[in-house]
Amino acid sequence: MEVSFTNEIKSLKLGDGDTFHGEGIMAVTKALLQSGVTYVGGYQGAPVSHLLDVMVQAKDLMGELGVLVEACTNEASAAAMLGASIMYPVRGTVTWKSIVGTNVASDALSNLSSPGVMGGALIVVGEDYGEGASVIQERTHAFAMKSAMWLMDPRPNLPTIVHMVEKSFELSEASNSPVIMELRIRACHVRGSFKTKKNIAPRISSRELQQEPAAFIYEKLAHPPVTYRHEKLKYDVRMPAARKFIVENKLNELFDGKHGEVGIIVQGGVYNGLIRALQELGLADAFGRTDIPILALNVVYPLVPDEIIKFTAGRKAVVIVEEGQPEFIEHEINSILRRADVNTSLYGKDVFQMAGEYTSEVILAGLAKVLAQHLPMIDISGAGSFAKEAADLRAKALQLLQVPLPPRPPNFCVGCPERPVFAALKLAQQEIGKVHISTDIGCHALATYEPFGFGNSILGYGMSLASGAGVAGFSAKRPVAIMGDGGFWHNGLLSGVTSAMLNDRDRVLVIMKNGYTSATGTQDLVSSPESSSKQVAEGSSATGTEMTIENTLRGLGVKWLRTVNNYRVSDMRETLKEAITTKTGGLKVIVAEGECQLERQRRMKPMRAKAISEGRRVVRTRYGVDEDTCTGDHSCIRLSGCPTLTVKPATDPLKTDPVAHVTNGCVGCGLCGENAHAATLCPSFFRADIISNPGPVDRAMAKLRGAVTGVV
Repeated sequence: MEVSFTNEIKSLKLGDGDTFHGEGIMAVTKALLQSGVTYVGGYQGAPVSHLLDVMVQAKDLMGELGVLVEACTNEASAAAMLGASIMYPVRGTVTWKSIVGTNVASDALSNLSSPGVMGGALIVVGEDYGEGASVIQERTHAFAMKSAMWLMDPRPNLPTIVHMVEKSFELSEASNSPVIMELRIRACHVRGSFKTKKNIAPRISSRELQQEPAAFIYEKLAHPPVTYRHEKLKYDVRMPAARKFIVENKLNELFDGKHGEVGIIVQGGVYNGLIRALQELGLADAFGRTDIPILALNVVYPLVPDEIIKFTAGRKAVVIVEEGQPEFIEHEINSILRRADVNTSLYGKDVFQMAGEYTSEVILAGLAKVLAQHLPMIDISGAGSFAKEAADLRAKALQLLQVPLPPRPPNFCVGCPERPVFAALKLAQQEIGKVHISTDIGCHALATYEPFGFGNSILGYGMSLASGAGVAGFSAKRPVAIMGDGGFWHNGLLSGVTSAMLNDRDRVLVIMKNGYTSATGTQDLVSSPESSSKQVAEGSSATGTEMTIENTLRGLGVKWLRTVNNYRVSDMRETLKEAITTKTGGLKVIVAEGECQLERQRRMKPMRAKAISEGRRVVRTRYGVDEDTCTGDHSCIRLSGCPTLTVKPATDPLKTDPVAHVTNGCVGCGLCGENAHAATLCPSFFRADIISNPGPVDRAMAKLRGAVTGVV
């Protein structure tokens, strides 16, 4: 995994009255165990990866409680797990990242929502939204409305998050409906504390087995004609039950204030930003005490009409702070109030920006417009000073730097095995010309930045081969698709490879086999080194069924298949040229093999440190640039892009241009030297072996070399 969760796992064992300290997603994990969850599944991805990662690493604790933990191959398989709660009184949770994951899971979720559930079903979604997000800017809200699944958006503090997790299961069971909990990045990683309860071993679990399967009830299947009855049940029975539960359990929170003429309705997840904005106006303190009444919606769907009317009636104006677009909540509140003939003025997207993250600065600017009109006695100069302070800081930074800040696009890790593949592709295109490149979700998407600039489309995780299908029909050269091994197992195997084989398409696919779903935190795959070792130990490879990408491709009938060491740039270049230009038809697959360097270093560094401390001989390879030989051309940098390959001023006064330089961050992958050889660049690169705890032979050789070079 990306990190070790040893300390975090200890906190999951806390009992009644203990105090938990940690971050939001860990609090969710603890709340699940306190709620008696029977099974947990999901697909990794920030910002909710920790939930699944911790559960997988805490297998001993999960075993004691009888909780099943499933690391799913994609979001659809995770969503399908919730089918257990349709017919059995068991609580289940699945998790994935954001709306793109929900899109993958949508088929299963629609068929889950239709018959409803008996046991509590909770979907924890990382609402990866705003400038810090890594996906398209869409909202889970639309999906919740479409399928009548209740949507939680808890205030970002740990006691509230934990309480809402526990109540989500109860809400699900009270209304026989699945519940989604969306957690923004800041909510997932907000730190705090809460009083814990003991973990509950579920009544039905892997330790308390259900002896007989559930009785067959056709009405529980998402299948016509009963689906028409399901649709009636959703809105005639389940939604009223949900609204009743929300009111009785006070899931939405009311914070009263002295300036009752104006009220604010806010999504729970945006509450902290709102309080910070009110602080700047002197209308709230850091503990949440507010002078302006606030209705914080911890449940943003369904809304409770009576609750909205009660809060709104009698006020001059109500401000709706709703992040994202379209303005679903604002539209629904408008409908509720007009039907009830409540004529309070509503403000929302007319004073706030339509799209983008609602930071405190954004909220403050919008609030100031409403308060100036309806509460003129309030001093709103704080809004202007807040904006001016931010502008002054930016101006001061520019003044000190004297030049604008240079852009810092994301980059591959030092020694990343994917960089040499793109260097080889760059060299290949210099000889055969440009080709259409379909890119994919994953680390390899960083090749869209300089110095490579590769990629004509990104259409989904594992979708690169499929996204080039249309281009293949009119392109003079074979299009190339890039896909990671995580994307291959997630979706690419069926949507890309199988489709290409079905249609006998003449295409080129490059699969980055780095051993993990690296972009989401180096979680294991079925083809990960550890998984493969386990298969070998169990004897699966002896029967030819070892789960490798190559065996899978051969089983599908792929004839043209090459596995190439990523760091052999010349070999990779020649293989790419052959794949693109060969007269052999059909799908051609290049498996670019090289372990994720980040994971490799995490494994090797402790081993190396231990060996050195024990006095054993350890050799570490690194590369450098001979300053006397370097011409300052810098073509090596343009071809590699390695963060450790940079420039420095030349010590030779006759050289006006800076020379290339390799920093101490070098991990010795050898790419710079390989590029120099493959591209016939200048011979300024050298390799050095750094020896810790050298032996007599090493010392003798060092003296001999020193004597020879001294004479020379």
